[in-house]
Amino acid sequence: MKRINYNLLNPLTFVAIFLLLSSLAYSQSQDIPSEQISATVNTPYLFGTSTFRSSALPVDPIQRQGAGAPSEQPTPDLQGGNFFQRLGRFYGQDWKGTLPSAPTPVRRSLEAPLDSPPFPNADWGYGGSPAIGTPDGNVYPLMTALKLQNHRTKIYGWIAPSFNVSTSDKNNFPVSYDIFPNSVVLNQAVVYLERLPDTVQKSHFDFGYHLTAFYGNDYRFTTAKDYFSQQLLQKNRRYGFDPVLEYVDFYFPVKEGLNIRVGRFLSVPGIEAQLAPNNYNMTHSLLYTIDPFTDTGVIGTLKLSKQWIVQLGLSAGHDVAPWSDDRKPSLIACLSYSTKSNHDNFYACANGINDGKYAYNNLQHYDGTWYHKFNSKWHMATEAWYMYEREVPNVAGNVANPIATETGANGAFCKAGVQTCTAPEYAIVNYINREVNSKFAVGFRSDFLDDKKGQRTGIATKYTENTLYATKYFGSTVILRPEIRFDHSWDQRAYNNGKARNQFFAGMDLIYKF
Repeated sequence: MKRINYNLLNPLTFVAIFLLLSSLAYSQSQDIPSEQISATVNTPYLFGTSTFRSSALPVDPIQRQGAGAPSEQPTPDLQGGNFFQRLGRFYGQDWKGTLPSAPTPVRRSLEAPLDSPPFPNADWGYGGSPAIGTPDGNVYPLMTALKLQNHRTKIYGWIAPSFNVSTSDKNNFPVSYDIFPNSVVLNQAVVYLERLPDTVQKSHFDFGYHLTAFYGNDYRFTTAKDYFSQQLLQKNRRYGFDPVLEYVDFYFPVKEGLNIRVGRFLSVPGIEAQLAPNNYNMTHSLLYTIDPFTDTGVIGTLKLSKQWIVQLGLSAGHDVAPWSDDRKPSLIACLSYSTKSNHDNFYACANGINDGKYAYNNLQHYDGTWYHKFNSKWHMATEAWYMYEREVPNVAGNVANPIATETGANGAFCKAGVQTCTAPEYAIVNYINREVNSKFAVGFRSDFLDDKKGQRTGIATKYTENTLYATKYFGSTVILRPEIRFDHSWDQRAYNNGKARNQFFAGMDLIYKF
């Protein structure tokens, strides 16, 4: 293995400061005078199971639904003391498993198939909408410290650094998001400001909104053209900022619920998401690494029944702002079906459909996902897609007067003598997961990608990867996710900047929620 590079750690300094402040707050909270301690808690702190979608809102709730009885020991009142004392007590009780409990909020949807934690979501995922029929029972450490835990508008987020060791020394890609080998990085520092609409009730209109401040190494994979994209496309900065989610939700009591989302949202299909807490493990699949990331537009989600959901939307195209010169009116259409037991879910999408001509990330994306629960401990998630672009410039060096490619958008390796060609690719990924206990899970991912013309990765070859991973929760606010991974390119040398067919990777990230 190569020596780890510590030269790019400056963004991690504020992570260390944050962790130090949390530790100081926790130690300070241990010294509260006894007269400020009360066993009576007036605010519920046991929250409903996570229902946030892999392509919608991340971050699981601070406590697991049905996760044990309340502690029999008296618990400090989380509302006493100053800001740092309240913050410290929250973390202290969360890590000890002694946060006060409250009745589980009512939900108007099928029974959640999974436990969260240890999994990132309790329900099967669909994007472009809050989980219709599922309550927002989440309370976060920062909101509690601010004494705003009962407000519907919430401020919360996380910090996610990671490290990796790799047999490559130039580039880990198409491993993502840790593309810089043998290094320690700040992947994400994220702050959310959001209000979720009340989709449990069916009597009146409601609304919500969401604003995101996203900073870190991972902005390289969320950047959309003309949303501060000069950081990457012109300056190629290692770390950057991206307003990755900015939208409003309008909820109407139609059928089982209709939500209309307007703004910039995550591309709707898929098991994975850009936001670290939404994923089973640290790195992303090959399938996810090269598909669309965000869309800006409008999408309607109509829940016809507890089992059927239909979605229809219109965007400006994948990963471009509506004011970009690459904008194109693009159709989004999805259908989701769950069995009555909710042990199976099928989710199919035609995503970003237009004329398909070459432009910045103008992928014609057809995606299908199947989730299956075997029993209370085991489940799997499988996703496959087919994508293409038309009239992609030939960069194989076998044509006179080649057409220039657009910055940030690869060309294709076409046959000799043609200036452009259609560039297709297809991929499939499978996750199999086991819940060991409410704070620990393990899983295995296998993944195949055929980048037939090299338009997505820059090299025309087939790829496979296999990853063994684990997820360990400390309370519900700290997550460690170690993994080991082996990648192989079958037709050409595609790893370490085209020098190797094989790559062995090991790493771990830490997610610290606030």
